[in-house]
Amino acid sequence: MTTINIITKVNAPIQKVFNINRNIDIHQQSASKTNEIAIAGVTSGLINHNETVTWRGKHFGFYLTHKSRITAMNLYDYFVDEMEEGKFKSFRHEHFFEESKGVTTMTDKLCYETPFGFFGELFDILFLKRHLRNFILYRNQILKELSE
Repeated sequence: MTTINIITKVNAPIQKVFNINRNIDIHQQSASKTNEIAIAGVTSGLINHNETVTWRGKHFGFYLTHKSRITAMNLYDYFVDEMEEGKFKSFRHEHFFEESKGVTTMTDKLCYETPFGFFGELFDILFLKRHLRNFILYRNQILKELSE
């Protein structure tokens, strides 16, 4: 299992930052480098607890689909999206939010497993972990700019 932790400080109220993070339209904007679009489930606006979204995007030269469900949500503090269908063996993305003195701290904790045994692990070490980390860093920069 691979874990990626990223902390982002945002000069905006927690409610705004939380809602921007679960906004499908904004996710599509922040994932434009991979041509990611929502093709099923919730395809625009805010996604809520127990709702799904299916993404289609281009990663490593291939168009892939990834269906996630919001499996937990505590408004303005926390939500979790977990893969239901996709190329990973498992994929869980936890989003944490804390506000202090007008600054919201966003913490992303992404845990995933690759399929294909040794070859999947090697692909993760050589390419995937860096790709996902950069994807989240870029996305968070867009979310930060839109929030502030």
